[in-house]
Amino acid sequence: MRITLEQLVAQPKQVIDLLEIISIEGQQYMARLSFGDRQFLLSDKKDVTCLFRSAWQLQDTLSAVSIRETQVVHPSAYHEMIGMEPAAIEPLRIRVQRQKVQGQKT
Repeated sequence: MRITLEQLVAQPKQVIDLLEIISIEGQQYMARLSFGDRQFLLSDKKDVTCLFRSAWQLQDTLSAVSIRETQVVHPSAYHEMIGMEPAAIEPLRIRVQRQKVQGQKT
């Protein structure tokens, strides 16, 4: 599913449980937002995924939104090497921020 920045800001009491800053070949980043068991990609009004030049730019863009935890996610490219068997390799996850939201237990 997709969500726009305008939709996020219009719900000031909404808290993002997990912001995943997904690295795309280390040169662009996209945001996957988790609200409980629901996940959304941050997109523009035309349903095109928003891309950012850095993790910092993405975090600055979402600075007006409450976020419990932020992780930078780097998918592994090793399984794509020539001659290797396909394998499910978990991405590298780096926690960059964890915040206690007022009035809620972590």
